[in-house]
Amino acid sequence: MFLHRLPILVENTVTLFPHPHSLTCPRYQTHRRFSSPSLFPSFQSRRTVLHSRDVAVVSGSLAEPEPLPPELRSDLMPKHVAVSMDGNRRWAKMRGLPPSTGHEAGVQSMMKIIDLCCSWGIKVLTLFWFSCDNWKRAKVEVDFLMQLFESTTNTLIETGNREGIKISVIGDTSKLPLSLQRMISNAEERTKQNCGLQLIIAISYSGKYDVVQACKAIAGKIKDGVVEVEDINESLIEQELETKCSEFPNPDLMIRTSGELRLSNFLLWQLAFTELVFDPHLWPDFGKKQFVEALAAFQQRQRRFGGQHS
Repeated sequence: MFLHRLPILVENTVTLFPHPHSLTCPRYQTHRRFSSPSLFPSFQSRRTVLHSRDVAVVSGSLAEPEPLPPELRSDLMPKHVAVSMDGNRRWAKMRGLPPSTGHEAGVQSMMKIIDLCCSWGIKVLTLFWFSCDNWKRAKVEVDFLMQLFESTTNTLIETGNREGIKISVIGDTSKLPLSLQRMISNAEERTKQNCGLQLIIAISYSGKYDVVQACKAIAGKIKDGVVEVEDINESLIEQELETKCSEFPNPDLMIRTSGELRLSNFLLWQLAFTELVFDPHLWPDFGKKQFVEALAAFQQRQRRFGGQHS
């Protein structure tokens, strides 16, 4: 998932974290020097220098959507894309930088993918921010991530209302800091009427957790006499999974970055018939080119859902 601190100084370059009010769905502009305040003001006293070769430059118009590349067909675009954003810490380690730097660079990649989904008509984007298993990480990293998630969510509220993005959050949010819980509730409330891209944020989430909480919900209904044991089927379980918040709960395409060839407890039930793409790039290096390649691979596949293709 993500991390870091303040206005990042870069040679020849791009603003990694402009002031939140300068963001749109979101597109960024290149600059020669940095004068805008950090997205994370509590870390303004600490500075890190990144060279332009270490950062995927994100640029574009603030007004015009990104055109659909000629190698993609709009009629074959997946309705729901899920992304396991992996490799931030390795990206930073390879550059001799703290993990926090990699996480912040990862946020930048995330913003660009959100932008492309808005432009290309993808209906739902699910992003794996923080796994239930990530609570095992060092407290200093987890504490920073919670602050980063809060700041990023605040920015996404503004972006969402400008771009028509509906924000939904899945996972065991009861474990999150109260301030982040309030921010999440605010994000969902303020964007619930938006009818563009649905951005589903999986935080303190795992596929096993999702199935267990669905089973508990069904067990409660059996105890209350609302349903009978004989009523339990796949449809009933799916009605209790946290992705019930979406019209398209099951991803058509799942992308995992960093070259790891596993699901790592992400949307285990929902990925039953999902097309999988494992990209070798670390998440901060994943950009438009890699996203187009993943979408093109998806569009070349024939989906059978267990049946025989005609």
